[in-house]
Amino acid sequence: MRKLIILGGLYAALSGFVLLRSGSHTPIQYVHAEGTEAAPASGSAAEWFQAMKPYCNSVEVQTRHQWNPPPASLEGNGYSAACYALAGKIDRARSLVLDVAPADRWRAAGIVFGAGHSIADAGDDLSAGPIMELVVEFWPNHYMALYHAGMARYMLGEHDLAVPHLKAFLEEYSADDGWRSNALAVLREIE
Repeated sequence: MRKLIILGGLYAALSGFVLLRSGSHTPIQYVHAEGTEAAPASGSAAEWFQAMKPYCNSVEVQTRHQWNPPPASLEGNGYSAACYALAGKIDRARSLVLDVAPADRWRAAGIVFGAGHSIADAGDDLSAGPIMELVVEFWPNHYMALYHAGMARYMLGEHDLAVPHLKAFLEEYSADDGWRSNALAVLREIE
């Protein structure tokens, strides 16, 4: 049996094919190593993203997208942009949002927000900051993206960039809670 597995692996390597597994429930796919296009992921864009998420890092994101491209849809672009944003490739994420029809870019940015929000809410505004800045670029009154982008700028000592975000957050968000009191406290400290 071991010889058979080794021979199968050798055959795959010699024939120029790579065996991929994008998720535990996803069937194994063969993708040509020289870069011919793979078939788009079956199922929804959200399912594609869940299978892809472990590879949304700076080392693997590009290759995995080539091997397993997202569905060709607004949601596919949004989740692809989210994956690139999580990998720290904000310029690529921006270009994917820009590929969406202008009237729908805020929706794609909302998908990006959904992927990055858990990072910010876990307390890592610094890491989530560039993602939130991207969201604000396409959805300027997204109050939580404004808050996290402002806090990230504050943590970086970029107070002149933090203030507009935090003031815009306060204009959009009126609940009397920790988010609002935190933004007010930071603005008082800056001023």
